[in-house]
Amino acid sequence: MRRMDYGMLLLGVVALVAVVGLASSATDRRLARVDRRLARVERKLDAIAGHLGVATDEPELAEVAELLRQGKKIQAIKAYRERTGADLKEARDAVERLA
Repeated sequence: MRRMDYGMLLLGVVALVAVVGLASSATDRRLARVDRRLARVERKLDAIAGHLGVATDEPELAEVAELLRQGKKIQAIKAYRERTGADLKEARDAVERLA
């Protein structure tokens, strides 16, 4: 009888792990989709602002702008990532737009 209890417990744990894994995967896919949509919206807004000649400097990025003026592009990207939490590609693209 005891072996049956352990077998059912093990089966329950395996099922729980599978459900949590599937839920996590679905959440990751949804977040990735939202990130892509947000990036598209940001690119469109940047294009509109550029077309209208509107400056979109963010005040907390003064250090990033200063590093760019000094020719320290890699340090500027690093500072941008630290300030905004952006990934490497997003930070590089943003710093190139600032340059």
